[in-house]
Formats: sequence, C-alpha cells, structure tokens
Amino acid sequence: MRFLYSTAIAVYYLSIRFAALFNAKARHWHYGRKDLFGKLNEVFAEHYAQENPAPVAWFHCASLGEYEQGKPVIEAFKQQFPEYLILLTFFSPSGYSQRHRITDADHIFYLPVDSRAKARKFVRIVQPVVAVFIKYEFWYNYLHELFIRHIPVYTISAIFRPSQHFFRWYGGWFRTHLRKINMIFVQDEESAELMRMIDVSNLSV
Repeated sequence: MRFLYSTAIAVYYLSIRFAALFNAKARHWHYGRKDLFGKLNEVFAEHYAQENPAPVAWFHCASLGEYEQGKPVIEAFKQQFPEYLILLTFFSPSGYSQRHRITDADHIFYLPVDSRAKARKFVRIVQPVVAVFIKYEFWYNYLHELFIRHIPVYTISAIFRPSQHFFRWYGGWFRTHLRKINMIFVQDEESAELMRMIDVSNLSV
C-alpha cells in the first residue's frame, strides 16, 4: 500500500506541474517549492549552528482556513513555551501567500511533497521535537518518519466522516498510521465514535 500511496503522490505532483502551465494557483504551488530544501537548509543550518539552539515545534496546515482554526493553539503554545522556535508549513498557496500577515510563527515554508525521501530529508533538516497537524492533514510518509524518530505528533481540530478512506475495506494501512499519532483531538463525538469503531483510542474530544 505504501508503494501505491507514494505512486499516487508522484502522479499528483506531475499533474500539478502540468497544470502550472496554464493555472495560476498550480503555478504558485509548484514554483513556490522551487529550491525549497536549499532555503530550509540555509535557515536551519544557521539555527543549529548556535551554541544553544531553541527546540523546534513544527505546525502544519493545508491552507489559510485551517491555519485560522489552529491559530489559538499556536498562540497558546508560544505563550506557554516561549523558548521554542515555531515552524509553520502550508500545503496550498492560500496560506503561504498570506505569510506576511502571520506573526505567531518564526519561519513559514511550503511543505515538501510527501515522498519517502523528501519526508526523511525535511525531518533531518528541521529536527523538530514535536509536530502538530491541523484538521485534515494526514501525510503518511511524514507520519512514518516522525514515528520512527520518536518525535511526538498531535492532530488538532480533526473531523472524521464515514466516507473517508480510514473506514473503507482498504483502509487498514491508513488506520495503522493514525495509531502512530500520540493524540488526535477531534471536534465532535461523531468523529470520536468513528475512531473507536476502528480501534483508534489515542483521541480526545
């Protein structure tokens, strides 16, 4: 299943590159990631070259709407743990394009495409001590990489519906990754009940 998932991600990436030829949003998505690892490496190599570098907390959301949902949590985290450096990543241009308005993160980047190699490289460069994913963001190569490195992962503001792949006959591999998350904070009891039905107990309403 991991091979099929990674293949689907690769096909999606190629389709975005093709769409970038004539679609402005796809163009921003693609070219916004140009030399992304070079930029990440420059920022975090300098950060970790310090004598006592601050620990990095990584928050990820798909777009501006999800960021607005996660913003109170980011602000509360920053207030409680002011010594942390906050890295915020976005999947889509709608969030990243508004980065000049965001004041509760120290660094803001696009999320590299969820391939095994890129997930591994991203985590190696950033070295987060905790990762927080907001609402619908489940990227399985990233989840696996964080899991094998024993980096705590939390999902907040999550919503689950019966139509999602987690609850289908082929969803076993995806359900396994849900159990790699330390705690899933769901928005409603319906989501919690769905999770209990598939034996996922690491949740809170």
